[in-house]
Amino acid sequence: MIFFLPYPTTYPRDCPRSLYRNHWLWATWPQGSGEDAGAAWGGAGVGPLNPLRPSLSPATQVPLNRGTQAVVIGRGREAPGDSSSMGGRPSSPLDKQQQQHLRGQVDTLMRNFLPCYRGQLAASILRQISRELGPQEPARSQLLRSKKLPQVREHRGPLTQLRGHPPRWQPIFCVLRGDGRLEWFSHKEEYENGGHPLGSTALTGYTLLTSQREYLRLLDALCPDSLGDHTQEEPDSLLEVPVSFPLFLQHPFRRHLCFSAATREAQHAWRLALQGGIRLRGTVLQRSQAPAARAFLDAVRLYRQHQGHFGDDDVTLGSDAEVLTAVLMREQLPALRAQTLPGLRGSGRARAWAWTELLDAVHAAVLAGASAGLRAFQPEKDELLASLEKAIRPDMDQLLRQRARVAGRLRTDIRGPLESCLRREVDPQLPRVVQTLLRTVEASLEAVRTLLAQGMDRLSRRLRQSSSGTRLRREVYSFGEMPWDLALMQTCYREAERSHGRLGQLAAPFGFLGMQSLVFGAQDLAQQLIADAVATFLQLADQCLTMALNCDQAAQRLERVRGRVLKKFESDSGLAQRRFIQGWGLCIFLPFVLSQLEPSCKKELPEFEGDVLAMGSQALTTEGIYEDVIRGCLLQRIDRELKKTLGANDVSCTLDGCLEVPWEQEGADEETEAEREGRTCSRQPGSGAQIQPLCPPPSQGTFRS
Repeated sequence: MIFFLPYPTTYPRDCPRSLYRNHWLWATWPQGSGEDAGAAWGGAGVGPLNPLRPSLSPATQVPLNRGTQAVVIGRGREAPGDSSSMGGRPSSPLDKQQQQHLRGQVDTLMRNFLPCYRGQLAASILRQISRELGPQEPARSQLLRSKKLPQVREHRGPLTQLRGHPPRWQPIFCVLRGDGRLEWFSHKEEYENGGHPLGSTALTGYTLLTSQREYLRLLDALCPDSLGDHTQEEPDSLLEVPVSFPLFLQHPFRRHLCFSAATREAQHAWRLALQGGIRLRGTVLQRSQAPAARAFLDAVRLYRQHQGHFGDDDVTLGSDAEVLTAVLMREQLPALRAQTLPGLRGSGRARAWAWTELLDAVHAAVLAGASAGLRAFQPEKDELLASLEKAIRPDMDQLLRQRARVAGRLRTDIRGPLESCLRREVDPQLPRVVQTLLRTVEASLEAVRTLLAQGMDRLSRRLRQSSSGTRLRREVYSFGEMPWDLALMQTCYREAERSHGRLGQLAAPFGFLGMQSLVFGAQDLAQQLIADAVATFLQLADQCLTMALNCDQAAQRLERVRGRVLKKFESDSGLAQRRFIQGWGLCIFLPFVLSQLEPSCKKELPEFEGDVLAMGSQALTTEGIYEDVIRGCLLQRIDRELKKTLGANDVSCTLDGCLEVPWEQEGADEETEAEREGRTCSRQPGSGAQIQPLCPPPSQGTFRS
């Protein structure tokens, strides 16, 4: 005898609610998950719900005239003397003149960036409508799209932190929030009573180190000219005291955070939680399919190209305001270093630490300005998106025909230099880059498949072996939580990191320095695919199992569902691999080819301006068509190499160069293959439209712990 699971009080978001009632398979979903837990992202403009609606939290709206300590984002109240954790500090904090200079720099950035953004909003709407009206891809997603949003797994517990002046290790209670913010309190009771944290920080852009020696080498490299005999000048430096289970958070433009756990197990749990928070906080724009998000990323790339920076890097990790802050910080860093480092007091690592404190103050001021600028632009952006949709859709066919004519003429004019550049620079390295990208994503997705198969097998075994509804419910819950289980997914995530060094060496000559973004992209892909597969399995199993089945019959049904889900996973996995390689191959090679052709081919563009202007649409620009031509030629070469490697015959080229998120389904309202199959799944005669539970309800108290 097996028992059905009672009507749950909360629901998984991967299946229509009409299917939940009286079904045996659904376990109670965790409270505060999915959209509920992710709601905090939207308000700050840094999460999956609304990554492009900037807003400053109250903690960030601090006066800029209180010096370095006051402008650190979200630091909350500090213990006395916490203005510098290592004793060294800048000769002066941000004074009014420095604040005014930074505001001027942000204003200049916004004036130069917003025209690029407006143009890319139009181009993004054009791509979206073209995709809706154009022919569908031959290969479509087979799995259901999971409706549960990726979320930072909340984590909390005691740690010690290096803080104060002079610095010392002090006990704290640390909390990682669902929006990717890390907060620390003086003790657990203060957190439980709703008290204000001692400090907090968004995890965007941080790198986690668990080796004290590696962190000290990094700290030494920050101020190499100031290195001396640390043992003589800083005999009591706490960073020289061995830390058993350290957790160092390093950021290129923020102050560093030094924590220590009490045990190796606690360190491991915090490492998984922090790494997950860093990734999901960083890839919020990359995971979004909103036209504004795609337009923003393209606008950042174009803006930087206009500034002479063609190589791709990790600057686009984070929300829109965080991205623009990183762009400006990278531009200003050389001058800031030259002007301020000589005035920093202290020596050795204390001086390096003071440098990070100063950077933190500058970063906070720039972020506040960028957030304000984007917030002011928001009404115009909303109005622009609505008007573009109305203006472009009626003239879509004409715009695409005109674009094709201009693209044909451009292709003829630049064919010689372009082919020469591709043969000379790209073709010799393309096979190795494609193969390394393939190994990166293939190993990660193979680990996902293994994890998925093991989870489905556990469910089948539990169904055959146990009549306990409580155990079955626990197994279903664990299976549904697999995509968000940090420990389980770690195997898949590690596989995505294995080729980091080799791929970085291959891509560096082309100016590509975005390896962290690439690894995060592979990890996001692994998480999305297993989430889709889990949602599909639960949906099909729920539709195919009825009250009339005994344990063996139900297990046999699950075996058939397992086979179908794995087949669909393999199909979607192959499609995702090809799109991943296409997208990241373009990220590696396209900026380089554009930079190589800049001196010669860009001079030809003014000849086409008249034709483009005659189209009367801001969605088409000469520069955009020019890049589309080069992107198309590059994509053909990548596709050709993919066919050699994979034997693929259905690799297609789309208008936007296949740079959409690999697992995104086109036409969200259309019926998927899994839904069609689930609807036609065989049932016991007489079961009718109302699906009955697999077995009669258990006696009262069966599910009590």
